[in-house]
Amino acid sequence: MIEKLDDAARAALPETLPRWTLVEGRDAIRRDFRFRDFSEAWGFMGRVALLAEKQDHHPEWFNVWNRVEIVLSTHDAGGLSARDVALAQAIDALVA
Repeated sequence: MIEKLDDAARAALPETLPRWTLVEGRDAIRRDFRFRDFSEAWGFMGRVALLAEKQDHHPEWFNVWNRVEIVLSTHDAGGLSARDVALAQAIDALVA
């Protein structure tokens, strides 16, 4: 079974993932992305989909035109896990 993040890992989240925020009312993190247009946003989503598939960990997301919102939480763990941190870091590397 996948373990939820321990207290030390949770305390490190602002430093580990500075652009991600905790989701109110859920044990999840989120980040909003903006792009020049729909095509650029869609391309980003395609790259994230390939990362997610490779990690066998899939985001919740929402897209409208040039905006993409990504929420990460590990359903099997019932909240945040190291899988969410790893995928968030990989996503951040795409836009670095």
